[in-house]
Amino acid sequence: MKIASKIFVTLILVLVVSCSTKKDTLISRNFHTLTTKYNVLFNGEESFNQGLAGINASYNDNYWEILPIEPLKIEEEAFTIAQDTNAIKATGPFALAEEKSVKAIQRHSMNIKGRERNRQIDDAYLLLGKARYYSSRFVPAIEAFNYVIEHYPSASLISETKIWQAKTQLRLHNEEQAITSLKHLLEKEDLKKEIVESAHTALAMAYMASDSIQLAIDHLQKSVRTQQHKHQHARNLFILGQLYRTQQKIDSSNQSFDKVIKYKKSPYKYVIHSQIEKAKNSSKDNHSELEHVFSKLIRNRDNRPFLDKLYYQSGNIALKLNKETEAMEFFKKSIHATSASTQQKSLSYQALGNYYFDKTHYIVAGAYYDSILAIASDENSKRIRKIKRKRANLDDVITQEAIASINDSILEVVSLDKEGRIAYFEAYIEKLKIADEVQKTAQKTYTTGFGNPLTSTNKPTSASGKWYFYNVQTIGFGAQEFQQIWGNRPLEDHWRVSNKRILQNNLPEDSTDTENEIEDSKRYDLDFYLSQIPTEQKVIDSIKMTRNKAYFNLGIIYKEQFKIADIAIYKFEKLLTFSHNKQWKLPSNYHLFKLYAATSQERSSFYKKEVLDNYPDSRYAQIILNPNKVLEQAASKDAPEKIYATTYYLYKDQKYEEVVTKSTTSIQLFNGNAIVPKFELLKAYSISKLEGKEAFKEALEFILINYPNTEEAHKASEIINQLKK
Repeated sequence: MKIASKIFVTLILVLVVSCSTKKDTLISRNFHTLTTKYNVLFNGEESFNQGLAGINASYNDNYWEILPIEPLKIEEEAFTIAQDTNAIKATGPFALAEEKSVKAIQRHSMNIKGRERNRQIDDAYLLLGKARYYSSRFVPAIEAFNYVIEHYPSASLISETKIWQAKTQLRLHNEEQAITSLKHLLEKEDLKKEIVESAHTALAMAYMASDSIQLAIDHLQKSVRTQQHKHQHARNLFILGQLYRTQQKIDSSNQSFDKVIKYKKSPYKYVIHSQIEKAKNSSKDNHSELEHVFSKLIRNRDNRPFLDKLYYQSGNIALKLNKETEAMEFFKKSIHATSASTQQKSLSYQALGNYYFDKTHYIVAGAYYDSILAIASDENSKRIRKIKRKRANLDDVITQEAIASINDSILEVVSLDKEGRIAYFEAYIEKLKIADEVQKTAQKTYTTGFGNPLTSTNKPTSASGKWYFYNVQTIGFGAQEFQQIWGNRPLEDHWRVSNKRILQNNLPEDSTDTENEIEDSKRYDLDFYLSQIPTEQKVIDSIKMTRNKAYFNLGIIYKEQFKIADIAIYKFEKLLTFSHNKQWKLPSNYHLFKLYAATSQERSSFYKKEVLDNYPDSRYAQIILNPNKVLEQAASKDAPEKIYATTYYLYKDQKYEEVVTKSTTSIQLFNGNAIVPKFELLKAYSISKLEGKEAFKEALEFILINYPNTEEAHKASEIINQLKK
């Protein structure tokens, strides 16, 4: 037995010595090659494939933008890391793949006399580079690819390695070098189809990165001639469809999306989104056909993960077919779909907000825009910034509309005789009682759990009927949706105005404050309401002044900010029926002259004559008489800014008379330009130095009236308040 043991140990020692990485023998080469391939690299490649599958599964594409050709989320620090392999540690499956690659290189490399005898080591370096690439560690990744290209120039995987090297260069913003490398690779003959496809895909990536869209399209077209990589093939076709649309080549775009739909190996997400993209390309001729297609897609249970997008697109189709009620329902369903993403909810809220905005239901539109801002994650994006500005403008119009409505109501009651006032408030109290009863019913139903998704058992109830408030489940859902949009609002007049403080601050001090809480004991008391009617002429005049100012501000907002001419005309013309004061009449006539210029020359001429006949020396008359007056400096694109800068330095040099003269000329010259309020404010400051406090205050009030909702108007308001103190 001792002799047998010695023989066995001896054989093991001989085998180990003969398999040394320093011995160039047949046994050593085969042993390390097979061990590397079927043991170490096999496990490494399995981990790598697992990590890649995870990326493809978890990557969330934004289908409202051109998809990136390669779905890979890059961390910012990836572009600033030093050339240190350990600068950022890989994690998860890619860490294991990297570990196996390093193990294969360290333990099984047979670099003898400058020549690698293990045929699997180049594969190990390639796997190492790919693992680092997907870990966003591009500098150490390119080192691995460079090592293969330098030391294994005749390896079977050299072409694949060059493609990975070029892709890594793209991630490091070396587009030109990547393009040169890939073009050189494609010059070779007898390249495998999968290599040609991958090289053209990588070239398309490079041209997309350098904003050469047509060249990107050319190489995507070449990449889809073969179908070696099914996932990338479908993605390339989808991106082609998107790019063709940017070039207004709608037929080519639809053909690309059709290819995605017909390609049997397409991942389903590309198929369903291709249907949606085709709907975006739709023309008037096929809206009805698309309506049928999307109805069918919605009914398909397999499409439940995409219902938010399908409902949204169905809403757009319904709008194009003038089915507005159906469209609004689809947008709401999109928001409440189980699969709804934050991005899709935001877009659906925007569609609802835009609809109500176009219908001039600004309070409802504002509520939907608030919902967008509450869930927005990309607050600095152009879309969200635009919505913020629009919402801020809505605050102004909502406030001014409320002021106008309140004061109109007060003045209407003031104008009634005693019997008329009694009848008015009796009708108001009756409506109040009905509204209170409705709210109590809805609140009781909601708080006791009927129709509440959190507590409802969805059992049938006998309390059902056609009328809304006979169905407790419907009440619950209605209350829930109301709270989602509006929040908890008390039952009161103008309950839709969330910021009552803003509203109250714009009311005259002595006017009836209808937003104050009314004691329960007086809520239905007729004498209480009658006692609130103002009787002093001073108070009534103050209410009229506030009402007139609100109408003028609304006219300016609708004209300048919302570009809704018909409503602006209505506000200005109604104001002229209230007041003949120059403060309102002169600018209102001028704005009506400008508004009617596009629709009625007769009406435009009428208001022009009003200005010229009654106020010939006014600034507005000068603008009308000299509409084409152009200064030499105006030839330059940035002339307004340059002239303003010059005028500002004159002010700094205390040359106030020159500032007034130059500002007046510039205001006439740049009428309609956003810089005009700045000239007005600078002029007002100079007037304060020349003519004193009262003239300064008058100039500031002019800015408030003519340029409301600008920064200069807000500044003027602050200064006026300080002057009053």
